[in-house]
Amino acid sequence: AKYVLDATELGDLLPLAEVESVSGAESKAETQEPHALDGPAEPENVQGLTWVMALGFDQGGNHTIEKPAQYDRWRSFKPDFWPDRLLSFKMLHVQQGHAIDFPLFGNGSFNLFEYRQIVDPQIYRNPIEAATIANWPQNDFYDDGNIIDKPPEVITRKLEEARQLSLSLLYWLQTEAPRHDGGTGYPELRLRPDLVGTEDGLAQAPYIRESRRIKARFTVLEQHVSTDCNPGRDRAVEFPDSVGVGAYRIDLHPSTNGVNTIDTSTLPFQIPLGSLIHVRMRNLLPAAKNLGVTHITNGCYRLHPIEWNIGESAGLLAGYCIQNGVLPVQVHESPEHTRKLQELCVRQWIEIEWPNLGPL
Repeated sequence: AKYVLDATELGDLLPLAEVESVSGAESKAETQEPHALDGPAEPENVQGLTWVMALGFDQGGNHTIEKPAQYDRWRSFKPDFWPDRLLSFKMLHVQQGHAIDFPLFGNGSFNLFEYRQIVDPQIYRNPIEAATIANWPQNDFYDDGNIIDKPPEVITRKLEEARQLSLSLLYWLQTEAPRHDGGTGYPELRLRPDLVGTEDGLAQAPYIRESRRIKARFTVLEQHVSTDCNPGRDRAVEFPDSVGVGAYRIDLHPSTNGVNTIDTSTLPFQIPLGSLIHVRMRNLLPAAKNLGVTHITNGCYRLHPIEWNIGESAGLLAGYCIQNGVLPVQVHESPEHTRKLQELCVRQWIEIEWPNLGPL
């Protein structure tokens, strides 16, 4: 093929093609990022994954599942940085660090069910069951959970542990969780296979937050996008080679090395062309979370609308190179080619710069 785009969840093509890449967390000595590691880089330090599930609430029903095989393990699991066992309604406020209650219902809209609710019966004329997506702190899998560059049997085992954690969460909710209206357990909860297209109600694949990343001609750092690093600005550092935009906090879920959440504000940011071009490879382009970012900035570039924008722009770059007989590196080095690629992006309805938003 003239061009190959890697849109895998883990950047799986990179080791197969012996492409220089990075995984895990960089050191502060390398990137000077405020939230980077003070010590050496940690390749095993990646965000936990989550095996998401769809849950319905059948008022008056009893849908208690069979006790999961690993329930006893997950029922007693307490991370060192967590205020209570993971299977509880206690969690840490991600910005302020103090313990808070995050129950299934109650607390106004600050509850697990409404947090990611996808079916609201109140907006339907005919009766319909409320449903939500369980992608919550309680089923984040990070206990020795890195699956990058691991043998197939280890990956299979760890992914099964992630599934067991989610099922254990459901069983705990059904049988032991304190109810908002008194009593114990919510047997009304049930898995909804019809909503996710599986037989068991768990998602078709795990939600992967962090992958291998290419060694790029340009790497986006925390200093480029963080609010704290850019006082007085209403948007992040602007990239003249922008091929897309994004807006999301630096949101790093608990890590496989036992480090708690890193959550900090960002400014509306751009996707620089240089982050899509490898330092050596001529015809391989990242099309997902595997672009030139760090462990820290992956925390904001990993979000789905931004990931999709990366893939769209990488596809347009490959097409532009084929049509014009140039290489991605030549596009990046030429202001004229960069401008023409940007014009192509705009014609394809890709935003490449943020409007003047005024004070935020």
